[in-house]
Amino acid sequence: MNTLQVTARGGTLPRWKIWWLAARPKTLWVAVSPVLMGMALAYADGGFHLPSALVALICALLIQIGTNLHNDYADYEKGADTSERKGPLRVTQAGLLSPQEVKYATWLVFGVTFLLGLYLVYRGGWIILAIGVLSILSGLWYTGGRYSLAYLGLADAFVILFFGIIAVGGTYYVQTLQISPYVLIAGLGPGLLADAILVVNNLRDVEEDRKAGKRTLVVRLGTSFARLYYTFCIYGAAFIPVFLFVMTGVRPWSMLAAAIIFLARPEQSLIRRYRNPRQLNQVLGKTSRLLFIYSILFSLGQIVS
Repeated sequence: MNTLQVTARGGTLPRWKIWWLAARPKTLWVAVSPVLMGMALAYADGGFHLPSALVALICALLIQIGTNLHNDYADYEKGADTSERKGPLRVTQAGLLSPQEVKYATWLVFGVTFLLGLYLVYRGGWIILAIGVLSILSGLWYTGGRYSLAYLGLADAFVILFFGIIAVGGTYYVQTLQISPYVLIAGLGPGLLADAILVVNNLRDVEEDRKAGKRTLVVRLGTSFARLYYTFCIYGAAFIPVFLFVMTGVRPWSMLAAAIIFLARPEQSLIRRYRNPRQLNQVLGKTSRLLFIYSILFSLGQIVS
């Protein structure tokens, strides 16, 4: 174990744990869940390919980590992360790592992602190269630059696209080397739930974001909209497997994923009645788990059916 330690908030943290916090492990379910669904869909269609599936999973995790690191660095540089922050610890703002360290780590993670992704490009061709490059650029564009996605209020659309449709569809494609409308529609489910996580995050940070000029959808449209939109994302995701069964008549067990409507009731209740924005940190973690449960139920339904 690396014994180098850094003083933080009256205590010490091992160096490895600081980098672990910087990676934001609780957010990694957002990357894992759609890939699991892509694997299950490929298996159900007789096209499961283990090497491609594993590389796709690792690349998805690295893109999420790289995006988290760059978000940590960029929000600090733009003044969005301050001592008033209500969310989980950010290593740059807390002084645990220097901005340069986090910036270099971001490029390292995305560089490794690109190199690993070359195998997927070899297998899937130029379309996979385009998806990989766009995914990395979107991770950088999320909070980076003058006209970043988060600061323009465009992040929600990109989350649905890249953490839903593209993540599921891309994972399926590198295994089967084909794609179908069924798979792309299925990708909307995890995309909507990933966006629900973003909504909670932005609802909690709405005051700090407004001060920093970060024009998220919550800042633009208000907290009442955010509460309604969170519910829409939950119900929309639950509707997807039901819609797919009604339209195709196959794989009925995937409708088990619609159970998240009932599992999400405590979070919906807290979203409506919270008084302290810090209470939303509970909703953030539980919504992330909801996404993972959804992906497991949907995937089991595909395999069993």
